[in-house]
Amino acid sequence: MKADFGPYSLRTGSPSVETYLRLRVVSGLSAKTVRAAEAGLPNTWHGVTVLCGDEPVGMGRVIGDGGCFFQVVDICVAPEHQGRGLGKRIMAELVGELERRAPDGAYVSLIADGDARFLYEKFGFRQTAPASVGMHRTV
Repeated sequence: MKADFGPYSLRTGSPSVETYLRLRVVSGLSAKTVRAAEAGLPNTWHGVTVLCGDEPVGMGRVIGDGGCFFQVVDICVAPEHQGRGLGKRIMAELVGELERRAPDGAYVSLIADGDARFLYEKFGFRQTAPASVGMHRTV
């Protein structure tokens, strides 16, 4: 599916490995390896890429087990396209698909970097602390 808005369009599906690696780095997210991207991207439950013409300028994905647990990841927009509501469009598409297809009671989580939490709050996400605390480990 492809939806147009202004000079931008939204394409559903996983980004290409090249697009994924580039957008993560230019938007300030951590770099990933080709090997990791090739292994991970096929496991996307739902993904979107924002295009300006034919150029990918933003993306977001939902990963998970398809039933009980989902995680929103890779929300990013290239700096020269930020401030135009593209992050909201990405989140609206991802949350809309979760609401359409995820089973009732599914747990959806994400890690909010910096002020991104304000965007995520607009879509119903709440901080888990003090009841629980997010933790991570890098291999």
